[in-house]
Amino acid sequence: MTLDKHQLEGILQISATTLPASEFEKLLIEAGYIKIGTAPAQGKRIKAWWSHPTFKRVEVIYSPDEAIAITAYHVN
Repeated sequence: MTLDKHQLEGILQISATTLPASEFEKLLIEAGYIKIGTAPAQGKRIKAWWSHPTFKRVEVIYSPDEAIAITAYHVN
């Protein structure tokens, strides 16, 4: 649970360790990110990739039911 451990470009630092997916995705959308894909992740979790025209891509790990954003970080 590490949303608060990573700084995402275009978004103010998150102080919570997790957020409801709808709340977290709203932050991404407002910053101009677009969801580009999903896949299964370790521990039955779901990973999703979000793209932005100028910032690095973001990978988000969600709970198995996709209701909670657990962590997010930039990937190349």
